[in-house]
Amino acid sequence: RASKQNHSASATTRTPREKGYVCPFGPSLSYRYRSRERERERGETPAIDAVAAQGRVQERRGGGVSMEVLAGGGRGLLHAALLVGALLVALAGGAEAWAPHHGAAGARSGAERRYRDLAAGRMESVRSSFGKARRGLATSSAGSRVYHVTDYGADPTGATDATAAIKKAIADAFSLPSNATMTAGIPDLGGAEIHLDGGSYLVNGPLTLPASGGGNFKIHSGSLRASAEFPTDRYLIELSAGSSAPASSYHYEYATLRDLMLDCGYRGGGVAVVDSLRVGIDNCYVAHFETEGILVRGGHETYIRNTFLGQHMTAGKDPGERSFTGTAIRLDGNDNSVSDVVVFSAATGIMVTGGANTISGVHCYNKAAGFGGTGIYLKLPGLTQTWVSNCYMDYTSIVAEDPVLLHVSGSFFLGDANVVLKAVRGVARGVHITGNLFNGRDKGVDTVQLDGAFGTVEQVYVQQNSAMGMNLKATTARGSADGNGSSWTVDFAPVLLFPDRIGHVQYSLVAGDAFPGHTLRNISGNQVVVATDKDVSATVHVLVDQNSN
Repeated sequence: RASKQNHSASATTRTPREKGYVCPFGPSLSYRYRSRERERERGETPAIDAVAAQGRVQERRGGGVSMEVLAGGGRGLLHAALLVGALLVALAGGAEAWAPHHGAAGARSGAERRYRDLAAGRMESVRSSFGKARRGLATSSAGSRVYHVTDYGADPTGATDATAAIKKAIADAFSLPSNATMTAGIPDLGGAEIHLDGGSYLVNGPLTLPASGGGNFKIHSGSLRASAEFPTDRYLIELSAGSSAPASSYHYEYATLRDLMLDCGYRGGGVAVVDSLRVGIDNCYVAHFETEGILVRGGHETYIRNTFLGQHMTAGKDPGERSFTGTAIRLDGNDNSVSDVVVFSAATGIMVTGGANTISGVHCYNKAAGFGGTGIYLKLPGLTQTWVSNCYMDYTSIVAEDPVLLHVSGSFFLGDANVVLKAVRGVARGVHITGNLFNGRDKGVDTVQLDGAFGTVEQVYVQQNSAMGMNLKATTARGSADGNGSSWTVDFAPVLLFPDRIGHVQYSLVAGDAFPGHTLRNISGNQVVVATDKDVSATVHVLVDQNSN
């Protein structure tokens, strides 16, 4: 083992194994290893393990520093970081010891610089490895397109107004030059992100986007709360180029709003998407809106997914449910989609005033129909073009005005919730209400209800639904009547949806041994009357359809 004892002349006669291996970096940095044979003779277990090694720094002649590494579990463990640090100290000292052994001043100064630079660099690396936590990959460093609003002075505690700071971050995200464009020349922002850093920000006014437009960007990961000064006719986030922009053009494309809590403070709305293309609103929570939680106007292909909306924080049976107002989602445009969304309080869950929209996987318990609420309101008479599937209508109904091309299937209606067809011009055409389940409270509520008279009924199919505690309505029905006589009546009025309308009848008369003449006498009042030319004992089976083709 190395020590400060005198190095006698006999040391020059030691074998390389006894002297140990001398590092080529210089005599000041040496590693000595015990002879495995000698360790075995002493009954020790030979071990040379850099991780379990134990180091000691000591002085040597010539002002150098040497590092001695001893292996063996009995000596204890040295943390890897301390061992690296000690080695680097030895490297620094080795620079001073190099010159006395090798002579030239130039060599000494060059070697010294090399070793000192190496040691300094390694020490800095060690310090940075064990330093305090730093911001991760999402930084606003040079060249990055992730804009952290806290870097612009936004207060993440919500104590002060953050409107200006967040708008500055948005402006910077839209200001970088782009060599690529999207639909109609919309600048491609390259996936720029406005990062809210998980903060809760107070805003006195709407967060608007530059009127120049932009596409391929995100706003995400935080909360926005309207202050008491927030305008009652605006929205927390507005994807709108303003009233001066041409209404027929697109301004924003492939914008994503994700992981946001939007508290409207009973002042205005949550999000307005105007004349935009392919916008995604995902995993958001919109509350305390006074107008709309989410408004989509113009443009098309706005997808709202995995989002919760409610004017009031409640989980049902709210004592103030009768006074709920506002609309959770308003679709005033085409080709949009709402999926996997919960609306837990509002006068209207989803208002649709545009065609060609799809709604699926939505749970509405916003305001009971008995209190004047509506789950889904399709307010586009004569041009509905809406697909509703796999929804849960919880004490609140679907209302469609003059439905044309409407599909409702695979949904569950609870608490006397139903489908209401509301007549404006009295047209119902291309309507499918099939494969749904209805559960009521035995109060005589129809599964499908008419609000007004319909003069035009074509290709309307209400069938293959199931109900408990409600009156099952359909546009096709089967019935039978038997007895001894010359006239048989099958009454379909309790079942058929449209009053006094039978477009097609098919019947069979089974009379046993007799072979009477028979005919269809009447179909008025949704009653089918079959008559024979003489009294017989017979059974009449009838199939009716309210469609004439």
